[in-house]
Parts: sequence; C-alpha cells; structure tokens
Amino acid sequence: MVAGLRCVVCGEEIEISRPMSWTCPRATEADPFHVLEFVDDGAPPTIEIDRGESNPFVRYRERMGWWAFARANGMSDDETVVLARSVAGQFSVTPLQPHDGLSDVIGRSVWAKNETVGVSGSHKSRHLVGIMLHLIAAEQLGMLTERPPLAISSCGNAALAAATVASSQEWPLRVFVPTWMDDSFGSGLDALGAEVNRCERIAGAAGDPAMSAFREAVSQGAIPFSVQGPANAWCLDGGRTIGWELHDQLNDVEVAPQAVFVQVGGGALATSLALGLGDDVPLVVVQAEGCAPLHRALQAASRVDAPELHWAELMQPWESPHSLADGILDDETYDWISIGRAIERSSGRSVVATESEIVHAHELVNTSGPPTSATGTAGVAGALGEIAAGALDDRPIVVLLSGAAR
Repeated sequence: MVAGLRCVVCGEEIEISRPMSWTCPRATEADPFHVLEFVDDGAPPTIEIDRGESNPFVRYRERMGWWAFARANGMSDDETVVLARSVAGQFSVTPLQPHDGLSDVIGRSVWAKNETVGVSGSHKSRHLVGIMLHLIAAEQLGMLTERPPLAISSCGNAALAAATVASSQEWPLRVFVPTWMDDSFGSGLDALGAEVNRCERIAGAAGDPAMSAFREAVSQGAIPFSVQGPANAWCLDGGRTIGWELHDQLNDVEVAPQAVFVQVGGGALATSLALGLGDDVPLVVVQAEGCAPLHRALQAASRVDAPELHWAELMQPWESPHSLADGILDDETYDWISIGRAIERSSGRSVVATESEIVHAHELVNTSGPPTSATGTAGVAGALGEIAAGALDDRPIVVLLSGAAR
C-alpha cells in the first residue's frame, strides 16, 4: 500500500493523507529540479486481484496512491470502487497481442501492447485520470471546496486526454499550445470545453513557450494537470496501470521478452511502465535523432556521481526538435531521473532511432494495423535499429503502440 511520496532529489517526504501533494515542497522557481515518487509500505495486500475485473483502476486500486489517499482520510473500500467507476468508468485493460506483421518482417516474435484503443486513443488518459481520482476524492471528503482550473501544456494526445477527462467531470481546463498547432485539433479541444491558449516563442528564449505559460498559470493557482512527473507526480499513479497490466499479461501468455521498447518524449510513459512492470524485463527507451535530450543526459550522467544533484547541468533543452514522431519532441525529458534508475535496475539501455527508422517503423506497423501514429510506433524504430546493429537475439520483444493515427 502506498504510504506517501518522497523526493528523489532532496529526500523530502509527504504523507499520503495530504491532499494535492503535486510537487516537492522544496521546489522553487529558482530550483525546480525536484520530483516525487510514491513510496510503498511493503505490507502484504489485503484485496485479492480480480482478474475478471476489466477496469484497471478498480482491479489494481490497492496499489494506487489515490486509493491510499482516500482510505487514509476515511473512505471505505466500497466507496473507492464507486468513485473509480464514476470517474474512470471508461477505462479497461488494453490488449497485449502478437503482431504478426512485425514478427514476419523482423524475424522474431513481437508482442504489441495496444494503447490506441484506450480512452482518447492513447495512454495519456491513464496519467490524467489518476490525478482526477485524487481531486474528486478530495472533493468528496470536503478537502477541496472549489474547483480551480486545470492546466496542461500540450498540443497532442495529452491535450486531448486532458480535455476528455476534464470534460467528463465538468472541470474547467486551460490548454497551453504552440502557435503551429493544427486548427482542426484546436477545434476538437474547443468542442470538449477546453480554453486553448496559443503561446508564441520569444526570440532568444530557450525552452518551450507553452511550458513557460503553463508554469505561470500554475503559479497563479491552476492545478497542474500534467503528464510530467516534476509538474505533478500524481500523473505517475494512473500511468503505472499500464505496467501492471503488461506484467500480468506476459505471465498469462508465458512470454519472457528480452526487452520492452518504449518511446520517450517527456518521459512519464517510460517511468510509469517501469514502475508497474518491475525490473525483470530490460527497459529500452527510444528517442528520435532529431530530439534526444534523454540520451544525451544519460550519457553525461554516466560520468558523474548522484546525477540527480546535477539536473540543471545534465538535462539541457534540445535545440530545434524535429521528427515525423512529433509527439516525442519534448525539448527536455522531464522524468529522466526515474528513467535512468529504471534502466539501471532492469539492465536496460537508451537508444536513438534515425529518422529513416522512424518512418520505416510507422509504415511497417500500419501495413497490418492497428492504425498508429508515428509517435506511437517510435519504439518499434528503436527495435529496428537494435536489430540492424546485431544487439538483439531471437527471443521475443515487446513494443508499445501508444497512440492512434489521427
């Protein structure tokens, strides 16, 4: 059971009963380089996992922070189940299936975890509904008496997921996007009731202007409805369901893969996957050659002790991100500390896919389905590069198809 949260940088601890514990209390505007992780008390579970339960937020509730928060503040388990079905009722376990088309082409068994059939067509909703469960629990417990606006910086699947989850609970949402966002996508956000704010890049300023505007909104009282752990650690709570599902599914089909390949932008997907899956399967994180801040930072971190204490120096914004896989063009990998630790624990690695591999992977997956975005197939690109380099043997691999084609 989750007992609390702890900062992986400074060690600050927060009890799970505290509401809205989004970030480390020691994080400041001058020193934002902190990130919380959930801490388990190690006690044996008291609720048997119901494998017939299709909703992961009900099935795995005893492992989750939102459940521990609700229980610590007086909710009964029955009440938490009602809460989960009310707030996360659309969610169900996503399939793990052999991808015969990929297997035939690359000459080894490929298993694909298909997130394209998830809520809003990607894994992003998992992260955000975990935050919403915490908020609605706090509201029902009388610990939150008004609804400040939610805020997110995104122009892709995360924004759509945020608007979908927020709309379902009639919670106001502000979305901060770059000026080049497609107008049709903006119309979709409008239809879900989101307030869309386009953010221009300032000449000479480093970093993402939409992220800067998001941070300003949070400083003025908005709730960080973010898929980035340093901005809101609770996004990792719901995200872990994908790892728990995959762990159980691999056991069910008796497959022991040599690696799981996962594409990385901001890093919450890889972090959450690793936290849920555990350390038995090597984690291989994949970035595009046109935007690889994680790979660069991990290489630099290998030469220093306690890299978390050198965050600002090691994780530098990528200059001019570009790739067909435009959903992983975060100029910083915000959850890089947790990913680095997961790679070490699982004997995994970081790889960079060439743009031709990104394009080829997208074509291969979509030849035999399911229809998946170039971002959603970028992990496959990493596997193609590893095969070409002779880094893989004949054992099965797992890939995550993380977002539907639009």
